[in-house]
Amino acid sequence: MTDPRRHTLLEDVQGIAFGIVMAALGIHILTHLGFATGQTTGLAVLVAYAGNLPFSLVYFTINLPFLLLGWWYFGPRFALKTLLSTAALSALTDILPRWMILGPMEPAFAAILFGILFGIAALAVVRHGGSFGGFAIPALILQQRWNIPAGYVQLVVDIVLFAAAALILPPETLLWSALGAATYSLFLAIDHRRDRYIAA
Repeated sequence: MTDPRRHTLLEDVQGIAFGIVMAALGIHILTHLGFATGQTTGLAVLVAYAGNLPFSLVYFTINLPFLLLGWWYFGPRFALKTLLSTAALSALTDILPRWMILGPMEPAFAAILFGILFGIAALAVVRHGGSFGGFAIPALILQQRWNIPAGYVQLVVDIVLFAAAALILPPETLLWSALGAATYSLFLAIDHRRDRYIAA
């Protein structure tokens, strides 16, 4: 009989792989429509848009400094899972457009779909001891130490990034982008509850 408070290696691999695929699909939708978002993904998207750089390279590079914080607070196991998650997500976001060609999409639906996909993805990875790195790491630290919901912390970061996005995106695109980011943050704020999920 397995310990219900711990995930097995197979469960960790399955859960993190699921999260990576859902996140890559969400990012594919996001960049296909030229939307922005919050958090590290949003910062990477803005830098990639502004510098005409590959999103995958920018995303992975921005995440590297946050890994040191994750190593210090959560330990090497968390840092390794986060490194593997961000590396795999970077690679898959580079490959996915060749495997799945998207056509026209209703922007409101696409924005909400991105938020749901990325929320599910982040939740899956975090519940299996990892993360997608970046601003999620200090958000998780604040949640664990002072019981401040990670989703609300990320919403504050989103506001700062969207202020920057307003300088380079058309107002309509910015509005749909904000809808997607709000959907994602609300998803985490409601569903990321350690008191309702005991496995680690």
